Amino acid sequence: MKPRTLIFTGEGKGKTTAAFGMVLRAVGHGQRVLVVQFIKSNAATGELLACARLPQVEVVQIGRGFVPPRTHAAYAGHRETAGEALLFARKAVESKKYDLIVLDEICGAIAHGLIEEDDVIGMLTSPERTACIVLTGRHTTMQLMAQADTVTEMKCIQHGYAQGITAQEGVEF
Repeated sequence: MKPRTLIFTGEGKGKTTAAFGMVLRAVGHGQRVLVVQFIKSNAATGELLACARLPQVEVVQIGRGFVPPRTHAAYAGHRETAGEALLFARKAVESKKYDLIVLDEICGAIAHGLIEEDDVIGMLTSPERTACIVLTGRHTTMQLMAQADTVTEMKCIQHGYAQGITAQEGVEF
């Protein structure tokens, strides 16, 4: 059976949360899971704290946080780190060690020019691949969506930030 590819994209809240819901579902079925975070760098999120208690889940946070403009001096470091994350993810796919691999914010990494979309597509289409792969992030291209069997777009209808509600532990992180 061909391994599945799912994408959670869009401007709305919930892309990473949906992916972590799949992580929990996979763990419930005894599957081995890897989450690679391409941009995020906060190790104190509820998802990561919970996954630390699940021996079947490995979370690797390689990102450096919010990506600066391409003209900023720190941009090159973000690009280098994202390249390391992609290499790590590719090796994980080829290892056949995991049943589910979540590539969190990889679509944003592509959109920011940190990694090449063709390299990601090459990993998704690798004959070595056996794992289900979930990609998250904004600005997903049609070319990348064409590689997926399931694409969900999160759309923001209303957000608490617009009402002055700050991020809350257990809700936004």
